[in-house]
Amino acid sequence: MSLIPIIKELEQLLDLQLYLVGGAVRNSLMGLSIKDYDFTTPADPDKIEEAIKIAGYKPYTIGKKFGTIGFKYQAKSNLQTQGKNLDQDSKKNQNPFLYIEITTFRSEIYPKNSRKPEVTFVNDIKDDLSRRDFTINSMALSSAGNLIDPFGGQADLKSGIIKAVGKTKTRFSEDPLRLLRAVRFAGNYNFEIEEKTYQAIKNGYHKLLDISKERWVSELDKILTGENVEKSLDLLMETRLLNILIPELILQKDYNQNSPYHDFDLWTHTKKVVAATPNDDLNLRWAALLHDVAKPFTRTENPKGHSNYLFHDKLGADFVLKLCNHLKFSKEKTNAIVGLVKNHLDPESILRPFDNCSKKSLPK
Repeated sequence: MSLIPIIKELEQLLDLQLYLVGGAVRNSLMGLSIKDYDFTTPADPDKIEEAIKIAGYKPYTIGKKFGTIGFKYQAKSNLQTQGKNLDQDSKKNQNPFLYIEITTFRSEIYPKNSRKPEVTFVNDIKDDLSRRDFTINSMALSSAGNLIDPFGGQADLKSGIIKAVGKTKTRFSEDPLRLLRAVRFAGNYNFEIEEKTYQAIKNGYHKLLDISKERWVSELDKILTGENVEKSLDLLMETRLLNILIPELILQKDYNQNSPYHDFDLWTHTKKVVAATPNDDLNLRWAALLHDVAKPFTRTENPKGHSNYLFHDKLGADFVLKLCNHLKFSKEKTNAIVGLVKNHLDPESILRPFDNCSKKSLPK
């Protein structure tokens, strides 16, 4: 694997035994770019911190009580990377600055009704991997090139399966954000969710109420701007997660618009509008998702027997304003999304072309 040089480089730099874990291993096996370089080690947090100082770097210790120490490092190895750990000033460099995190092998116990785990440091990397969310994220790579895969993550990658590690109910109870992460991975990679994992999500959808709205939005933003967004949105609907996230949208499922201008039910239309918009414009994607949220509440019948939805744009803007406040969006983000929804029928609206192109089936 091309990741082995960076593991060896850091082991030599810090004189620690290191294993690369999580998304970096997963993405490497899939031939995708690497966003995060997370390592695990049998060394305790004090030793990690000391090793970073001896190497001449500043350790970041905000996560030390959970066993995590970070530092900023310019790799000598030629890496293919992108994302949040890429320093803005380093994007032009072949070997950019990376934010490296190293965590002591640990196990976690979540007290009842608490999202804050009690952390215990352990000696076996398999114990550490057993606390992670999905099999595809529970693999580790050593500097010798050994893939440590006790839960069959590599096989699940090849089969295109999202499967929880260990007991599914326990994994989602520990951190209900994993309910949304499962949907995101399934959509972005066009994978299927394994049946037990799927049923655990569907039965435990209400657990989203136990975590903050900010954490919801962090995942929803990634879902909306990810690949295969129509599949992701369908999974949110089918698993009932949308019942908690944006309950107004569940009315759109199989909703016959009874309109000569529409070939699709309302939910299918909404998904198609989202997918048609550029995935690098987050506010536009949010507006696409919500642009017809008020339609079921404004329906009237005309003399020809077709349905009209007068003022659904204006009422929708009111709905969206309340929703944005509920989800704790910034004022800037709220104003942008509300404005796009309110004006989506205007000839000059940037949303209108995507709305229009998602109304009729393509001719065969």
